[in-house]
Amino acid sequence: MLTKTPDPTSPRPRRIGALQARVRTALCSLLPAMLLLGAAAPANANTLTQNVSWTIDRAGTTTKYRVVAYGDSIYAGYNGSTLNAAKYAAPTVDAEYLSALWNADIESIRRAKSGAVAADIYNNKIVAEKSYMQASSTRAVTFEMCGNDGLQARTAFKSQTGTCDYSGMDAGVNSCKTYVAAAMDFINANAYAGTKVKVISNLHYPGYAADNVQSSCKDATTGATVNLQSVFLPKLAKMNYWMCEYARQKGFQCADNFAQYMGADYDSNGDGKVDSEALRYVAGDSEAAYLTRITSTLRATLRDANAHFVSAGSSYDYIQSDDTHPTYSGGTVTAGLFGGTTGSGAPRYTSFVGGKSPLWNQYGHERMGWAVSTSNPSAP
Repeated sequence: MLTKTPDPTSPRPRRIGALQARVRTALCSLLPAMLLLGAAAPANANTLTQNVSWTIDRAGTTTKYRVVAYGDSIYAGYNGSTLNAAKYAAPTVDAEYLSALWNADIESIRRAKSGAVAADIYNNKIVAEKSYMQASSTRAVTFEMCGNDGLQARTAFKSQTGTCDYSGMDAGVNSCKTYVAAAMDFINANAYAGTKVKVISNLHYPGYAADNVQSSCKDATTGATVNLQSVFLPKLAKMNYWMCEYARQKGFQCADNFAQYMGADYDSNGDGKVDSEALRYVAGDSEAAYLTRITSTLRATLRDANAHFVSAGSSYDYIQSDDTHPTYSGGTVTAGLFGGTTGSGAPRYTSFVGGKSPLWNQYGHERMGWAVSTSNPSAP
C-alpha cells in the first residue's frame, strides 16, 4: 500500500505571546521588503542567508566537537519560510549520528544561503566564512552546491521558443565543476588539521516527473521539440559525476543523494541489485560509463522522489510541496530575515541499530543526513 508522510510545511496553531507580538510588528515593517524579495526573481534565484548553530547535547559528557556545513537551501533546511528552517536538516541529522558514535556533544554549524549558485557559496560562504572550519573542535566539514546553477538554467531553457539553445545548461555544468573543485582545494588547505572527514553531497533531481514533457523550443537538428527530462538528466548526471570524481581525487567522501533519492530500496528490475545501490557512483567510473548507466542502462529504475519506494508496496515523500526541497522531521528553528538560531537540545535518539535511525528512510533530510553519516570515522 502506498503511504506518504505529511507535508512538514503545513501550518500549525500558534500561541501569541510578547515575543510573537514583537515579531509580528517587525514582520509588518519588513513586509514591503519581503514582497520585493519575492518579486525580484524566480524563487530559485533569490538568496536568503539561513545560518544555524545547533548542538546535540548528549547526557553524561561535556566533550564537544564540531561539524561545519556550507551550502544553499538544501543544507539550510529551507521550507518556504523567510523566518525559519528545519532544525534537523541533513548536517544536524549527521551530528546526531556522530554524537552516538563518539559519545560526545556535537555542534552542527550550518553556513547556508538559500538560492545561491556555486560561485556564491564558494566565495561568500566557504572562503569568506572559513573561520568556522578552522576551529580546533572541528572534526567534519561537508558542503553541497550547484543545485541553483541547474535550476536557473532549467528555468531559462523552459522559457525558450524558436530554436533550442543548450549553452546555458552547459555553462551551469562548467561552473559547477569549477567551484566544486575549488571548494575542495580550499577546504583541504584551510580546515583544521585535526578534521577527520570531508564530505560533498551531490544532487537529487527535483521535479523529475514534472519534466517529462516537451519543450516549447525546437532542436536545430531535428526540427522537433525535445523532452525536458531527457535534456536535463544528462546535465545533472555530469554535475553529480564530477562531484564524486573530484571527491575521489581530492580526499573527500561523496554522499550520493541522487542514488539515495531517485532509486528504490529494493530490486525493481530484477538485476540482482537494490536500485538505490545500483545507481551510486562507483570509484573508477569514467564520465561516459556513469552517464550511460544513469541515463540509459538504469533509466527505467529512476523514480520521482515524491514517492521514494522503500519496498514494492510502500513509499515516503522525500520532497516538500514546492517539488524541490527535502521533507524533514523535528520542527523548525529561527533562520532567515531575523537572523539564525544558536541553541542546543538532547538527541532524539541515543543509539542507532545498524547505524540507522527509525526515520532514516522516511524523510528527505533524514535520508541525506544518514548518507553523509556513512563516512563518519569511528573516533574523533
